[in-house]
Amino acid sequence: MRILVTGGAGFIGSEYVRRRLSADPAERITVLDKLTYSGVEENLAPVAHHPGHRFVRGDICDPELVDQVMAGQDAVVHFAAESHVDRSIEGAGPFVRTNVLGTQVLLDAAHRHGVGRFVQVSTDEVYGSIGEGSWTEEWPPAPSSPYSASKAGADLLALAYHRTHGLDVVVTRCSNNYGPYQFPEKVVPLFITHLLDGRTVPLYGDGRHIRDWVHVSDHCRGIDLVLHGGRAGEIYHIGGGTELSNHKLTGLLLDAAGADWDRVAYVADRKGHDLRYSLDDSKIREQLGYVPQVSFAQGLAETVAWYRAHRAWWEPLKRRAGL
Repeated sequence: MRILVTGGAGFIGSEYVRRRLSADPAERITVLDKLTYSGVEENLAPVAHHPGHRFVRGDICDPELVDQVMAGQDAVVHFAAESHVDRSIEGAGPFVRTNVLGTQVLLDAAHRHGVGRFVQVSTDEVYGSIGEGSWTEEWPPAPSSPYSASKAGADLLALAYHRTHGLDVVVTRCSNNYGPYQFPEKVVPLFITHLLDGRTVPLYGDGRHIRDWVHVSDHCRGIDLVLHGGRAGEIYHIGGGTELSNHKLTGLLLDAAGADWDRVAYVADRKGHDLRYSLDDSKIREQLGYVPQVSFAQGLAETVAWYRAHRAWWEPLKRRAGL
């Protein structure tokens, strides 16, 4: 199978590429990544010499380049996105450009070249906040941040290309991911690396915000199930089944790093901070057989151990990002 993976040098995208190439010597994957601050080509080093691996540095908003790399592809798995909420609040322009315009450029090229399947990888954040229960795939988007609004717009564009042009589109929406190779601006790697360096960690507000957590490898397993078995024009939730308040998550990270609560600095809450996310992922479980395989306790312990062992990976990234 020939797959174009956008954003394949990022956290989730590189896990997906490493997973597929490691499993099949005949696999053919083209990675298209702009290598912005959070895209790290080193993330693909374990599979760099795979005969089916091709890396192209470039922007998904570049129609000519996208047209070139789209030719001959059987499928697209679209991870490329600006994804940090705080950065989107500071300036929404790059989020709209990459997440909306870039998706439109990819969809146009996929339609033009007759690509067999387009997987739009999205997020639970498009729904806003939910006080009780869990969102089903039929729930209408109600995004709170420029980031989540841009992802909701991209999802709607992708689904519109299915309805208008008959493009075989599927949309996945996932819970919060964690695991190795995650850029250290996100809460789990930020807290782990700060604690390993003896620094304090910033906890928004009173820490009562609740998120569901899924290990990145389980998320990628879910994406593969949707790629091969999902129904065109449909949305699939990929959850982890572990809801935690940020306060509880902080406590677990402190314990894992051997630190105490005196290392926590409470900071002002961010604008429009959603209180709770919760996905009902019964559809992908019942229709495609998805079951998370990594328990949160196991995944968190392995993630902390990975960051302990890979200072040479994350220290330069934090310096360059001013974290």
